[in-house]
Amino acid sequence: MAPVDVVVVGGGIAGLSAAYELSRRGLSFVVLESAPRPGGVIFSEQIDGFTIDAGPDSLLIQKPEAIKLCDDIGLADRLVSTKPPRIAYVQRAGRLHPLPAASVLGIPTRIGPFLRTGLFSWAGKLRMGAEVFVPPRRENDDESIGAFIRRRFGREAVDYLAEPLLAGIHAGDVDRLSMQSLFPRFVELERRYGSVLRGLRDRGRNESLPTNHLDAPNPQSPIPNPDGAFRSLKGGLGEMVCALVKAIGSERVRTNERVETIDGRGPFEVRTSSGATIVARSAILAAPAYATASLLRSRDEAVARLCDEVPYASVATVALAYRRRSVAHPLDGSGFVVPRTERSGIMAASWLSSKWPNRAPDDCVLLRTFLGGMRDPHALDRSDADLIAVSATALGRVLRIGGQPLLTRVYRWVRANAQHEVGHRARVAAIERALSAYPGLFVTGSGFRGVGIPDCIADGRATARIAGEWLRNNSDRTPTTQAAAPATEAAAPAAMPSEGTGS
Repeated sequence: MAPVDVVVVGGGIAGLSAAYELSRRGLSFVVLESAPRPGGVIFSEQIDGFTIDAGPDSLLIQKPEAIKLCDDIGLADRLVSTKPPRIAYVQRAGRLHPLPAASVLGIPTRIGPFLRTGLFSWAGKLRMGAEVFVPPRRENDDESIGAFIRRRFGREAVDYLAEPLLAGIHAGDVDRLSMQSLFPRFVELERRYGSVLRGLRDRGRNESLPTNHLDAPNPQSPIPNPDGAFRSLKGGLGEMVCALVKAIGSERVRTNERVETIDGRGPFEVRTSSGATIVARSAILAAPAYATASLLRSRDEAVARLCDEVPYASVATVALAYRRRSVAHPLDGSGFVVPRTERSGIMAASWLSSKWPNRAPDDCVLLRTFLGGMRDPHALDRSDADLIAVSATALGRVLRIGGQPLLTRVYRWVRANAQHEVGHRARVAAIERALSAYPGLFVTGSGFRGVGIPDCIADGRATARIAGEWLRNNSDRTPTTQAAAPATEAAAPAAMPSEGTGS
C-alpha cells in the first residue's frame, strides 16, 4: 500500500480514538489489529432478546471524553441512563449490604447513613471515624491502596471496601495497586486537609457528592445529574466501536493483521503477519504494554523491559439469564462486590437488566459475574461449564435463585486488565523519556496513562494530536533529528468492573 502519515498498532478503544483524531486532522493512516475484530474488550451481543456487554458496559459522565466522542460520531441520541434506584452492595457473611448513602466509594461523608449501615462492625465504624485524628503521611513516594486505607481507616475498611471495591474494580491486588495512579484525589485530600473525611466534608458543603455506585469514579468534583453518573448505549457499548470504525473508514482498519516488526527511525517500515510492509512517517503503538515491549525490544532493550514490567490480569465475565420469578431478590440496584474473605468464587456481579433499560425481555433478568483477576489468576484455566457453575452457585446463594438459567455465555479476557501498581507513574515517565530518543514513535493505551474507557479515549486522541503536531513541525525536516513531544496529555486513570479497560 502507499505510504501513510501514521500507522496505529492496536484497534482497541485507544487506537480507534487516535485514528479518529487523525482522520479529523486530514492525516493518512492505517489501523492494524491482530484480533478478528476491533474494539478490544468492548464487545456487545444481542441474543434471544438479551443485550449483553461482554466487557465494559458504562461510560462515566464526569470524564466527558467518551460522551463527547459518542456525540461526535452521531450516537448522542443512543445514550441511555442507569435505572433507579442507583444502589450498589457489598457482600458480607453471605448478605448484601448497600454502600452507605452519601458515600464516596464507601467512605462516609455523612454520619447518619454510616452509623446505620450493617456493612461494618461498631469497632470498624469507630476506627473509620477516627480517621480525622490520623496524622497525614509526610513521605511523598507512592503507596499501595491497601497501605493507604489501612493507615487511615483501619483493617476492616481494607477488607470490605478497599479490597473488593477500590482494588476489585481493577481486578487487582489491594497491596500492590498504586494509590497515586488510581485514586490520586484521596491522596490529594490527605495532603491538603490532613484527613480524607475532613476534606470530603469540606468539599461537600458546596458540592454534590457522588452517589454510592458499584462502579463509582475517583472522588473528584462531580457533575450533579438526576439521571446518574453513567451512560451506556441502547444496543450496548459495542455500538460505539461500530460507529467509530464507520467514521474512520472500515478500509483503514485491518483486522487479523499482527505486527511482526517495526524497523527504521522515521519513516518506519512495519511488517505484518500477512507479509505486508507499510511505510509510515510516524507510529502510534496502542497495543498492550507487553505487546509494545515485543515490538520495541530490537530497538531498545531498556524501554522494552520497562513496558514488560506492567503486569496484566486475566478476567472472565459470565452472563446468566433467568425467569424473573426464579429470582427472589428484588434486584433493586446495579449489583454487588464480593470481598476475598467471602470465598464465593466471584469478584463481583452486575444486575444488567436492573441497571440498564431494555437489556432483557420483561419476564426475565440478565445477570453478569466477574471471575479471576489477581485474586484468582488461574480462573481462566477452568472450563466454561465450571465458570458457569461457580457463578450460578454464588448468585443463587445471595439472590435466592431457583431453577436453571435460560441462557449462559462465558467471555474470557486474557491479560486484558493492566495493573497500575506502586511505582507505575515513575515507570511511565521513564518510558516517555526513553521514547524521546525515537522521534515520531508514540505509545498510548491502558498499560500506560489510563485504564478506563474515557481515559483511553482522552489519551488516544491526545497522542494523535501530539503525533499530528510532530508531523506538521517535521514536514520539511528529517524526522530522526527531532525529539518527540511528551505524550502526557491525559486525565488521571480510573476504571470499574463494569467499565473495564481498553487499549
